[in-house]
Amino acid sequence: MKNIVILISGRGSNMEAIVRAAQAERWPARIAAVISNRADAGGLAFAAAHGIATAVVSNKDYASREAFDAALQTVVDGFAPDLVVLAGFMRILTPGFVDHYAGRMLNIHPSLLPLFPGLHTHAQALAAGVTEHGATVHFVTAELDHGPAVAQARVPVLPGDTPETLSARVLVQEHRLYPQAVRAVLDGRLTMMQEHNPVLEAS
Repeated sequence: MKNIVILISGRGSNMEAIVRAAQAERWPARIAAVISNRADAGGLAFAAAHGIATAVVSNKDYASREAFDAALQTVVDGFAPDLVVLAGFMRILTPGFVDHYAGRMLNIHPSLLPLFPGLHTHAQALAAGVTEHGATVHFVTAELDHGPAVAQARVPVLPGDTPETLSARVLVQEHRLYPQAVRAVLDGRLTMMQEHNPVLEAS
């Protein structure tokens, strides 16, 4: 059985969606651990309530990004992950950490990459006047939000949308898309070297 380690910084609603899908669909994998850089992350309580191991590695305890990532890597590797999933993990990871998990670390970003990398994506989309927005699951590389995309979900931008209303509509699709993408990677249907980009749409 394959092991999944999920990294969060807050509530971890995408983590919750993945946990629920894995249990409901009886994935040939287990959520081995949920790890946060914040002890007050709400998602830790959800994970513990579902019998999932939790850990906290606080970035505040380390003098550099490299030192934090080294400590985090040690904890993650203790759970022998086949796949590392970033679910609202609000840290920019060092190239060394990313290389260690190359081809087996996923992130979800709230835009249709390559559009609007970085923060405040919903405000960016509205300012740009696009008619369509959404979310993208991609493999993580050292360049922020630029790894190979493997799945997307799309939503229309509606008249009168605000960043908050658009964010809420995208989040619903994230909760559908991310579990599907994680399962497809576990099954070998999506890989970092996939030719088609992206290959999965939310269903």
